[in-house]
Amino acid sequence: MDDSGSTKPTLLERLSTMLLREPEDREQLIELLHSAFERNLLDADALSMMEGVILVSEQQVREIMIPRAQMDVIDISEPPEKFIPFVIETAHSRFPVIDGNKDNIIGILLAKDLLRYYAGEEFNVRDMLRPAVFVPESKRLNVLLRDFRGNRNHIALVVDEYGGVCGMVTIEDVLEQIVGDIEDEYDFDEDEDNLIPDGKGNWRVKATTKIADFNEALGTSFSDEEYDTVGGMVLKAAGQLPKRGDRIVSGGLTFTVLRADSRRLHSLLVERKPVKQESKSSP
Repeated sequence: MDDSGSTKPTLLERLSTMLLREPEDREQLIELLHSAFERNLLDADALSMMEGVILVSEQQVREIMIPRAQMDVIDISEPPEKFIPFVIETAHSRFPVIDGNKDNIIGILLAKDLLRYYAGEEFNVRDMLRPAVFVPESKRLNVLLRDFRGNRNHIALVVDEYGGVCGMVTIEDVLEQIVGDIEDEYDFDEDEDNLIPDGKGNWRVKATTKIADFNEALGTSFSDEEYDTVGGMVLKAAGQLPKRGDRIVSGGLTFTVLRADSRRLHSLLVERKPVKQESKSSP
């Protein structure tokens, strides 16, 4: 009697057999993971996360940091009544605090600590500052993530080889390389329109917005023959996948990447006044 059906290998055994091939490099490892996906041993989300973990071990802070020019900071010389509206508008939970310029960061202010101002308590911003953490732009993301977990910091300032601040990075930025985009203040609700004016003549645009809809809203005439979406158009103009803060000029408009992960664009800021050339933001 044939009892081969009773000895059918389990899911774990099948996956183990594939991994026992002992890949010799990262490319072979990724190839094995894709093979496992094709055999329905992994779903798409699991495959994407595993690729993200491998990517994090190779990437450096400079590749995902928020550029200096895009950093939202608070100047210690400003009174609370002046910078609190800015805090409310940007809706971040943490802000680097500077004394004069962005090379002189004296600490981190948590937005929740501003509740004391409204509570009528004695209020001194300097007394509320948390220590600022500085990391080199060459630091590996997996090492940074381990540091974030160990010291419970959620934000670090990035310095170049000369000691100048060239950007900042958050724990969210690192985690997004693994799990994909995490909702924040730049994200859209599912029910919101794809194009949202900011009241200053600019637009926040989902990367999945159809070119035809974009043209109708902004009065532009971009072609949809090569690509269907605004994200595809920007990718074509950039020639590669841009990072958050990168600026791309096309058709007389400047497209600033508000949100992107290692795989795709999510949202963009569109301005009618272009920068001088196609480039990412400089410090």
